[in-house]
Amino acid sequence: MTASEARKDVKAGRRPHPVSGGPVVQLPSEFGVFVAQAWTDLVTGIEHLAVSSPIPPVDGKAPLVRLHSECLTGDVFGSYRCDCGEQLAYALEKISEEGGTLLYLRGQEGRGIGLANKIKAYALQEAGFDTVEANEQLGLPVDARCYNAAAQILAELGLHEVRLLSNNPDKQNRLADAGVTVVEMVPTEVPSREQNIRYLQTKKDRMDHRLVLDSQDAEPVAASPSAGQAPYQHEQD
Repeated sequence: MTASEARKDVKAGRRPHPVSGGPVVQLPSEFGVFVAQAWTDLVTGIEHLAVSSPIPPVDGKAPLVRLHSECLTGDVFGSYRCDCGEQLAYALEKISEEGGTLLYLRGQEGRGIGLANKIKAYALQEAGFDTVEANEQLGLPVDARCYNAAAQILAELGLHEVRLLSNNPDKQNRLADAGVTVVEMVPTEVPSREQNIRYLQTKKDRMDHRLVLDSQDAEPVAASPSAGQAPYQHEQD
């Protein structure tokens, strides 16, 4: 069966989203010792990574799960334009302590618009557009991510009921549509910064993210944006 035929079958509901898992290996890290398994989406060819704690969930609770969208600028370079890297670290710490799995979802840069388009959106944000408007100016979806492969990976791992580490209720709804029950939403809000407070406010007001956001508590930074330049904004959760 070709990828095109598999995609049509999945969309028609005739078969689950096809994924293939590789070997399970040890992954010692600064956050603790995990086990890791690479997964391939057989429709798109995109590779994802499941990072799991070897300990069972505490107190018999449903396991913690984080669906973490790839963010090169935040996860790798520690960009202050976003809170992605900090959310990633927070999620790994929680999973190390309480048990669970983090799915690192590649191909979801900039809420699915890609790295180059994310940088174009940044330029528009610096010109004064918010993150929603920037995507619209580029003729792109506000959120182009798909969670079908993620849901199937969770199913393959036996994770049918989860506690979702996220501030984004859309992820809960998307997982429910794919057959994964979210029994609890566990917040992952980290302190805001001057560079991302406007974006986070947009995410709360226009995308219904569950954020508290006291701008008085935004962490100071060494240098502020130039005069007349809008505060930086980030691209995903």
